[in-house]
Formats: sequence, C-alpha cells, structure tokens
Amino acid sequence: MADGMLIKQEKYLETGIHIGTKLRTIDMARFIYRTRNDGLYVLDLRQVDEKIRLAGKVICKFEPAEIVVVASRTYSSMAAKAFAQISGCKVIGGRFVPGAFTNVARSDFVEPKLVIICDPKGERQAVVECGKMGIPTIGLCDTDNFTMFIDWAIPCNNKGRRSLSLIFWLLAREMAMGSGKVSSYDDFTPTFEEFETIAGAIADEEMAQKHGKKPGPGPAVPSAGGDDSSGGEKEEDAPEPSEEKEDATKNSEDEGKKPKKAKAKKAVKKAEEKKPEPKKEDEKKPAKQDEKKPETKKAAEKPVKEEGTDATKEEK
Repeated sequence: MADGMLIKQEKYLETGIHIGTKLRTIDMARFIYRTRNDGLYVLDLRQVDEKIRLAGKVICKFEPAEIVVVASRTYSSMAAKAFAQISGCKVIGGRFVPGAFTNVARSDFVEPKLVIICDPKGERQAVVECGKMGIPTIGLCDTDNFTMFIDWAIPCNNKGRRSLSLIFWLLAREMAMGSGKVSSYDDFTPTFEEFETIAGAIADEEMAQKHGKKPGPGPAVPSAGGDDSSGGEKEEDAPEPSEEKEDATKNSEDEGKKPKKAKAKKAVKKAEEKKPEPKKEDEKKPAKQDEKKPETKKAAEKPVKEEGTDATKEEK
C-alpha cells in the first residue's frame, strides 16, 4: 500500500483513529505524537499501523474458534460482531461476567487461546482473568489506558464508531491474508464501507430485539388476474373489532363513573346535615327583641304616673 501502510494515511485520518483523550498514562506515553490546542493527545499513525499489522500476524496463528473478543461498549460490540461474521471467532458482548475464564463450573465458561480486549479500562475483569490463566491478549488501548496484562497493545481511538470498524476490518483482512484465503488486499471482501453497513445492521437488529419489535410483513402480493377480493374483505372486516373495543371501553367508563356519583351524593348529604338550620336563628332573634320591648314600655309609663300625681295634687 501507499507509504508502506496498510491503507492510505488519509483513511486513517478520516476515521479519527489517531485522536486520543485529554488523559495520558505512563504506558501510552511512547505512542503519543503531539498534543492539540484543545488538550487532546494525538497518536502516532506509524506506530498504529505497525501494531495493527503485528496483531494481524498473531491472530493468524490461532484458529477462529480459539479466539474470543470481549466488547462491552455498543460501538465495539457492533464492529466485533461484524468481525466475527467474517472470521468465525466468538464475541462476548455487554458486561463481562466474572468467572467466565476462570470458573469451570459456570455454564458460560470459555477457555480461549487468544483474547482481544476492546477497552482495558471497562473490561478490566477480563484482563485480570486472562493474566491469571496465562491467556495471551491483544488490547485496543487509548491514551488513558494501562497496558498491564496486555501482551500486544494497539494504540488507537477505542471509543469512536468508525475507528473501531476500521481496526476490526483491517484485522479481518490481515487474518484472511495470513490464512491464505486471499492472495491480495484487493481480493478481500467486504470493503470497509460494506463492513460498516454490516455493523450498522447488527446494531439495528439488537435494538429491535430489545424493544420486542418484529420485522413487518412484506407488501401484499395480488393473486393472479388482479383479483383482490380476499384482501378487500380483510380490510372491511378490520374496523369491527375496533368498534367493539370502543363500546366496551365506553361501558367500562360508565360503570366506573357510577360509584363516583354515589360517593359524591353521600358527601353532599353529609355536608347538608352538618350545616346549621337558618330558621332557628331567625326565631331566636325576634325573641330577644320582644324581651327588650317591655322595658321601654315601663320606662314610658313612669312619667305618665308622675303627671297624674301632679294633677291630683293641684285638685286638692
């Protein structure tokens, strides 16, 4: 290939395989080319290409059934499963269950000869178990990863969708070349663009399975002679069950409203019983006025008596 690389340098740059993070570990310092103005570390493309080539040679020494890819993230599992379809290796997607490489009593126990780790930080348990069991590992390492228990580290952007697809596509091509299935890079299929579509289709299938969706039926094929009577009958009969459902829902709503109305009536009756009767207050008020009236009469009668006494005195 051009410039001694597996693919053109522009393709590497296009996928962003060289873009790292803002963190740098001691183990990955030797792979860093420079630091961008925004603080992101940039990986050396020459070393990225060399490590992918070396990993491809290592993979060729093992049978596909002996290789296991551990991919816990969404983008890595998409690319890994597309790689598995081409190569025939096994993929452990999602969360890695502890004991999958060490506990023989487990039903999902696996004893691989080679393990490919997509994220050493998120898949630390798998890395530790490979170190305990002496299983050789190939790790896709970003600038913020440590390479402990990783035998062959590939410096790369292990979080990008396109960069992961490019890495696994190159590994599949190197595997095909090393096994003798392909005589030249031009004969290898699928292309990188086709590999991306395969990974996208796998992701769509997984999403449909999670949401419980099934592929819809294909378009209706008319019978010979253009007679669509059977299809027309199904379409006319279709609204009938929906009408029955509407009637059932209306009846259920009416039945649900009845106990609510009865409760409301009871509450109104209780409120009316608690209210004081206005008639009793009206009856009490005039009684108090009548009690006060005789006092005014007595006060008016007193001066009348006094006038009478004065008149008798004058007559005498």
